[in-house]
Amino acid sequence: MNMACIGDADPFTAAIPATKVELTVSCRNLLDRDTFSKSDPICVLYTQGIANREWREFGRTEVIDNTLNPDFVRKFILDYFFEERQNLRFDLYDLDCKSDNLSKHDFLGQAFCTLGEIVGSLGSRLEKPLIGIPGKKCGTIVVRAEELSNCRESVLLQFCGNKLDKKDFFGKSDPFLVFYRSNEDGSYTICHKTEVVKNTLDPVWQAFKIPVRALCNGDYDRSIKAEVYDWDRDGGHDFIGDFSTSYREMSRSQSQFHIYEVLNPKKKGKKKKKYQNSGTVTLLSCLVDTELSFLDYIRGGTQINFTVAIDFTASNGNPSQPTSLHYMSPYHLNDYAMALRAVGEIIQDYDSDKMFPALGFGAKLPPDGRVSHEFALNGNPQNPYCSGIEGVMEAYYQSLKSVRLYGPTHFSPVINHVARYASAVTDGSQYFILLIISDGVITDMAQTKESIVNAASLPMSIIIVGVGPAEFDEMIELDGDEERISSQGRYAERDIVQFVPFRDYIDRRGNHILSMARLAKEVLAEIPDQFLSYMRTRGIKPGPLPPPYTPCPPPALHPLLCRRVSRI
Repeated sequence: MNMACIGDADPFTAAIPATKVELTVSCRNLLDRDTFSKSDPICVLYTQGIANREWREFGRTEVIDNTLNPDFVRKFILDYFFEERQNLRFDLYDLDCKSDNLSKHDFLGQAFCTLGEIVGSLGSRLEKPLIGIPGKKCGTIVVRAEELSNCRESVLLQFCGNKLDKKDFFGKSDPFLVFYRSNEDGSYTICHKTEVVKNTLDPVWQAFKIPVRALCNGDYDRSIKAEVYDWDRDGGHDFIGDFSTSYREMSRSQSQFHIYEVLNPKKKGKKKKKYQNSGTVTLLSCLVDTELSFLDYIRGGTQINFTVAIDFTASNGNPSQPTSLHYMSPYHLNDYAMALRAVGEIIQDYDSDKMFPALGFGAKLPPDGRVSHEFALNGNPQNPYCSGIEGVMEAYYQSLKSVRLYGPTHFSPVINHVARYASAVTDGSQYFILLIISDGVITDMAQTKESIVNAASLPMSIIIVGVGPAEFDEMIELDGDEERISSQGRYAERDIVQFVPFRDYIDRRGNHILSMARLAKEVLAEIPDQFLSYMRTRGIKPGPLPPPYTPCPPPALHPLLCRRVSRI
C-alpha cells in the first residue's frame, strides 16, 4: 500500500452510501380470481435499469391467503437517491400453486411509479389504481415509505493513543489515525482521517463527527479498521499498527472507555516472543445523534417549487436550422429539451400541484418586438404556470415559433423573479429550485453575482446547465465550489449554484436516456445538502407528520379476511 496516498487522502472523496427507505405495501379491492374463495395475493417489486431500461425483479412479499385487501408484512428496502429517477413497478398475482414461476399464477394488476413519487407524497404515502387488465377495475395499491433510522444517525468519536511506537530518529512520532469501513467483498474504503498530533507517543486527537452510514453502511456489526501512522513530511508515512472494531462495539462504550491494542503484523510475526503491541488507542467518547434528513422535511410537507428559465438569445442559431441548439428534430430532443426533461421529471415528484413557472430570456416578443429578459413561455405574464413537465415542453416549443431570438444574455432578471417568491415563504414550508439553461457568455455578470449573493439567504437553489460547444468560464465562476461567490465585498451565505456543461454527460453512443440520467444525477446531487443547510441555519424543524394512515377494509368483508398489519 502506498503510504503517501494514505496521508494525502481526502475523507470526503469516499462516497457515502445513500440513505435507505423501507416500503410497505397494502392493496384494496383486488380482483377475485378464485372460484370458491378469495384470491391469495403476492406483490412483486421490479426496478428499472437506467441504461437499458430493463425491468429486474427486486423482491416479493409473502403470500396472504384468502383476501382481497392484503396488508403485506414483508418490506422492500431500497437505496434512495434524490438525484435519480428510480422507476418502480408493482405486480400483483393470485398464487394458485407453489411454483416460483409467475406465469403459472393469475395476474391481478400492476402499478408504475417512482420512488420520488412515494416519498414526495403527503406523509410519504402513495395510493394508485392497479391497471393491466382491460375492462376490469383491478383495485388500488397503497405504498408507504419510511427512512431507516440507522441511516440518519451520526456519531461523535474521540480517541487518544498511549505508548505508541517511536518512529522518528530525532524525536517522537507524529501520529494520526485512518479509519476504513469494510465492504461486502472484503475490501476496505477510507471514511475518515484524523489530524496529525506532532511529537508525542501519547496523542489526544480532536473529536470528529461522522455519519453512521459512512462508517458502516448502516450495518452495526460490520468491521471497521483503524490504522495508526507516523506522519512524515515527504508523504512516506510509517505504519505503526492497526486495530479493528465495529460500530456496535464502539456504541457500547458510551459509559466507559474502550481500549484497543495497536498491533503490527510484521513485528508480531518476526519479532520476539516479547512483542505485545505497538501501543494502545482508547476510545474516550462515543456520542450518537440522530440528524434531521431531507426526507424528514419532505414527509413533513415541505414542497419543492421548480422554475425553468431558457436562453432565447441569437447565439443559439436559427431554430429552423439543424445546426441550431433550439432545432426541433422530429427524431430526438434537442439539448434544451433533454436538460429540461432530465431535471424536471425528477423534481416534479416533490411538487403536489405539478404547476411550474416557465420563463425565457433574451428574445424579442410579439407584437412590438421589445426585448425581454423575463417572459412567460406560455405568453401569459400574469400566470406563467404550465401543467407538468409536458406543459413546460409544449410552452417551450410554442415560444420558439412566436418569439425572435435576440440578446444579450442576462441571468439576473430570472434569478430575481424566483427570489421574490422565495423571500415571501421563509418558514420552511417551501423550497425553490431555478433551472437556467443557456448556451454561453453572461453579459450581466456583476448583477448576476449580486442576485446570487442575495438569493443565498433564501430557501432557493440555482442549477445552470450549459449547452453547446462554448467556453463556460463565467458560469464555472458562479458555481461556488472552489471559491464562495461575492458581490461588492459581500459573500454568499451559502453555496446555492450548481453548474454543469451538458456536453460532459452526453452518451457517445447516442443513448439520450442515459445522457439525461447522467446530467440529472450530477446537477441534483447537491440539492438535498443545500436544502438542509438553509433549514439548519434558520433553525427550521420539519412540519408535523400527517395522521398515520389506517387501512380500512370495505365494511361488507368478513373481519377475519381483513388482518391488519401494524404500521412501520
